Amino acid sequence: MSPVLSVRELSVRFRLRGGRHIAAVSGASFDLAAGECLALVGESGCGKSVLASALLGLLPGNARTAGTAVIDGIDLLSADERTLARTVRGRRIGLVPQSPAAHLTPVRTVRAHLEETLRELTGTPRSGLRAAAEAAAGRASFPAGLLDHYPHELSGGQAQRAATALALVGDAPLLLADEPTTGLDRDLVDRTADELRRHADGGRALLLITHDLAAAERIADRVAVMYAGRIVELAPADRFFGAPGPRHPYARGLLAALPERDFTPIPGMPPELGALPDGCAFAARCDRATDACGTPPRLEDGVACHHSEEPARA
Repeated sequence: MSPVLSVRELSVRFRLRGGRHIAAVSGASFDLAAGECLALVGESGCGKSVLASALLGLLPGNARTAGTAVIDGIDLLSADERTLARTVRGRRIGLVPQSPAAHLTPVRTVRAHLEETLRELTGTPRSGLRAAAEAAAGRASFPAGLLDHYPHELSGGQAQRAATALALVGDAPLLLADEPTTGLDRDLVDRTADELRRHADGGRALLLITHDLAAAERIADRVAVMYAGRIVELAPADRFFGAPGPRHPYARGLLAALPERDFTPIPGMPPELGALPDGCAFAARCDRATDACGTPPRLEDGVACHHSEEPARA
């Protein structure tokens, strides 16, 4: 069975004045199947949201992409704007944006947003729009009493739930959720994550971009860890969060930093994407680094590290 989304060697470079380049994403490759949730995790600035923007054709004019990202026979990286606007965004890929308030029209109510989206994506007749909008809001736990509010009248969490409701309209084959639990309390985080999981369980694919490892553990089937623009580990979620655990030192550090685990931060800071080292980008922060780390490791058998820990043998 063909994957819903197939990404191969996706790279994004930003061209700056003076001839400098920022390597925001380098050589990302993964497949995403129907019914599957892949959680893309990592520190801020590692390239997760840039990867998402590349899939939707929403990069700025100074961006250059390479590789392929195919959904339903369409290469998202080479498709023109007309194709992306009319056949991809909303119809094949639904988006829960990282900054929902910036994606909501300030002079329109949440109800107006939902009714327009329902009309365009599902063909709901005018007579049924009011009830359909209320049902769509309920899927994302957005209060029906706030449907006639404007974006500036919403809290950050309410705007996030409104954006999630909009993304679920149309039941696109792929839902791309970029930090969908930002600004929500723990109960709403769990309810939002569960609704996104139900989207995947209905035979659709979910790419969850998140800092919230608890949300990822709750609903993900696989975990992809990004560091300095590269995927450094790709693993089943049960193995990643359970035994034997992550194999890449950076991925182990992410889990160890959680309050419910060791609560020990990873030392140092990620490198600047415009000044990446020639070898392993994590070497300067890694207690296992050796001379071998002067050569960049390739992603092989789900991990990109010269000193990865092998899974426990039975």
